[in-house]
Amino acid sequence: MLHSVKNYRDTKALSEIRKLIQDSSIALSHAEILSMLNGLCDRVTVYRILERLVKENIIHKIINVDGVLKFASCNQCKQEHEHNHIHFSCEKCKMVVCLNDISPVFQMPTSYVIKQMNFTVAGLCPACA
Repeated sequence: MLHSVKNYRDTKALSEIRKLIQDSSIALSHAEILSMLNGLCDRVTVYRILERLVKENIIHKIINVDGVLKFASCNQCKQEHEHNHIHFSCEKCKMVVCLNDISPVFQMPTSYVIKQMNFTVAGLCPACA
């Protein structure tokens, strides 16, 4: 069952983390978020808040090509919550960004049931190319 943010106490840490992610044009890692909070809360609190925001479909997880977990705001989700878009991971600057205008197309054998997808394409971003 999904819970709305309204059902929980809105702490300063929750508000700041949500704002950091929503205002960022790139996906952020736990370490980046913790650093940007300047000591507002500890790393465990950041983990708990990130997991809560994922469960509430406010943000989504992206694993970059180096295996680092990043978080991005859910901006263009359809009625049914999904993230079937490409994520681009820059090999040089390590930036990860959602490419919402590109929808991957593929065909799976009929006996497979897809529950979750994670599409990450690696290369050089425009700034690094």
